[in-house]
Amino acid sequence: MTHFAKTEKTRVRRKPDRSHYDADTVYAILDAGFICHVGYVIDGKPYVTPTCYWREGDRIYWHGSHASRMLRAVEGKPACVTVTHIDGLVAARSGFHHSVNYRSVMLFGKPHKVEDSRDKLRALENFIERIYPGRWRELRSVTKKELKATTVLHMPIAEASAKIRSGGPVDDKEDYALPVWAGVVPLALIHRTPVPDSRLPRGARPSSCLFDFARLGMAPAHPA
Repeated sequence: MTHFAKTEKTRVRRKPDRSHYDADTVYAILDAGFICHVGYVIDGKPYVTPTCYWREGDRIYWHGSHASRMLRAVEGKPACVTVTHIDGLVAARSGFHHSVNYRSVMLFGKPHKVEDSRDKLRALENFIERIYPGRWRELRSVTKKELKATTVLHMPIAEASAKIRSGGPVDDKEDYALPVWAGVVPLALIHRTPVPDSRLPRGARPSSCLFDFARLGMAPAHPA
């Protein structure tokens, strides 16, 4: 099993028993979602931007407009990328011990632009297929203008750590006898029935790729 080296930036100091440095855990958390937050600095001021991401092997990718200030600012510069999934609300017997069950990853590195147009197109295909497996072949081809207007960045996953909290509340010993309900309220990301665009031509129906989100950890909505 591959492990990432603990560095001054990735070492988990608060609740180190929740830390994980193995690649399997880090990759599993990354692969369970598609929204990250990118931290960077412009003119000495910190910024954090949410964006979509995807993983290919030991690299993480994200994209945007070639005019994006964030993309220009982070290219070749130190950046921090975080991903978090909330799995439940932990209700304890005291306000102090209330918590949240979560899975999170923190990555550090220097993003670089994907320069070759073929590599960029392949990366964008992987992004679409990551969320909608099978949809790329249903779409019209990307134009040269669209490809030129899009910037794709990739960052090696070299400095990384994960942190996970699971299970029920941990209360003070003397509080367990209190007649106060305690436990976990599970939370999950769900998908609902697709809503058609009002300008769809007659007969256009959603394909199965708009329902196949199992590998993202998403579940269909429960009936009311």
